[in-house]
Formats: sequence, structure tokens, C-alpha cells
Amino acid sequence: MQARDIMTSPAICVAEDATVADVARRLLAHRISAVPVTDAEGRLVGIVSEGDLVRRVELGTARPLSWWRALLAADDAQARAYAKSHGRRAAEVMTRDVITVAEDTELPRITALLERHRIKRVPVVRDGSVVGIVSRADLLNALLARPAPAPASEATGWALRDRIVAELERAGVHTAYVHVVVDAHAVHLRGLVPSRQQRETARIAAESVAGSIPVISHLIEPPERLRAAMAGGE
Repeated sequence: MQARDIMTSPAICVAEDATVADVARRLLAHRISAVPVTDAEGRLVGIVSEGDLVRRVELGTARPLSWWRALLAADDAQARAYAKSHGRRAAEVMTRDVITVAEDTELPRITALLERHRIKRVPVVRDGSVVGIVSRADLLNALLARPAPAPASEATGWALRDRIVAELERAGVHTAYVHVVVDAHAVHLRGLVPSRQQRETARIAAESVAGSIPVISHLIEPPERLRAAMAGGE
């Protein structure tokens, strides 16, 4: 799937000369965490998020100013902080370096950008203009709209066992002490894994391959003194 398949369009935007109060009202009215800022030609010039508005002189939350730190600073951090806390227009408080995507950007790439930059939404841009926006909520809606792929359960016996073992390894489960047994009624996971997380992941991975065949986990966690050795697959 691509950005165009899940984006909210048209995107809610504000003009450069919108007041901070107008921006706050727009965020609250539409229950969104950020809004793109556009110029007179409709081109993207920045974005204002909730985070840009929490350090405000009106709230008494502006960062204390330190003249000597500003004097010694190698960049304009102090000046930017003052502008964000005292600026009255969107153009004065917005973040100018906006992370954007194109309409054909694949969802894995969008998800990676959201995680890497710790943002909740990303504008979708065509020729400099905002044509939509993809938020975490859009990703959740896409998840609900597309059912999970059905597990492949055609394999049986040793073939199914081999596929489950391969999936356990792909999932990061240490399989040195894990035995997969497939009988006429179920898949059984027996043995030791280093942690509760790996025990749970092993069951999930087995179920993703077994399909309609029940998976019964008998896996246990070893005493603390053995976990380090197991984690190394020894």
C-alpha cells in the first residue's frame, strides 16, 4: 500500500498569517496533533504541532532565558525558543524543516519516518503542495480495513514442522532447546526458551504458520543461571 491509499485528503492546513490562537482552535476542533502551514500559493512552508505550542509565555511555560548561554551558543537555539514562545503567527512558531512523503511512498517507509523522527503525522506533497496527510490514525484505519493474511496450513507432518522451526528462527526465538512436534491433532512446542517474551513469540510464530491447526505451547523458562547460556544458543 502507498500513501495515496490511506491518506486523509484534503488535508487540514493553516495560512502563514494564522494566529497562534487560530492554530490551537484548529487542532482542538479536528482532534489532530499537527497542521501544515501553507503560503499564499498553497505551497507547504512548515508545520505547527502541539509541541510547538506548549512552551508559551501566555501559559508561563516559556523556557527561562539565559543571556550568557545565548552569547556562547554556536547556533540560534535561544532565538528559536524565544520565537516559539512569543510568536503570534503560524509562520513565527512553525517548524520549517518538514518531513514529507510523496503519494507513491510505501507504508513501510512512512512508518519508519514516523518512528525515526518521533512524529505522529506526515504531509503528502505533490509539486510542493499538500494533497493529503498520513497520521498514525490512518495507519490504524488501514489495519482494520485489511484483514490479516490467512496462515498457510496446507503443509502437514515434517513439512509443517520445518516451516514452523524456520518461522521461529525468523521471529528471533532461540530454537537450540525447542522441539516442535506435529501430531494428528495439534502442533506442540516443547523445551526451553530464555524468556517469557520468547515463549509468547514462539506461540505467535507457530500459529502464523499452522493455520487452523491448534498450537499448544509447553515451553518453559529456565533458571536464571542458565539463561545467559541459552541466549547465546549454546
